[in-house]
Amino acid sequence: MTELQKMAQVGTDAVKRLRLQKLKSGHPFMINEKELPSGQSYLEYPDGSIKLVEISDNGREFIFIRELSVLECKKLREKFHLVVNA
Repeated sequence: MTELQKMAQVGTDAVKRLRLQKLKSGHPFMINEKELPSGQSYLEYPDGSIKLVEISDNGREFIFIRELSVLECKKLREKFHLVVNA
């Protein structure tokens, strides 16, 4: 593993720890995906649900677009190698 790969892995591991900490503390975790239109992202909640949201014009609120199905949640977590919130 190159030094750059090691640094990338350290960053990835830190984000995964932060995700679990936020979910365990009752807060949603934002998942950004390149394929989504600009301004859209996913919010994963401690109950396991994931919602597609858009950032409002004022940048302080999220506008709910839709909730992902159980299968969509599973596929998104698999894509990013995320464990189901523990």
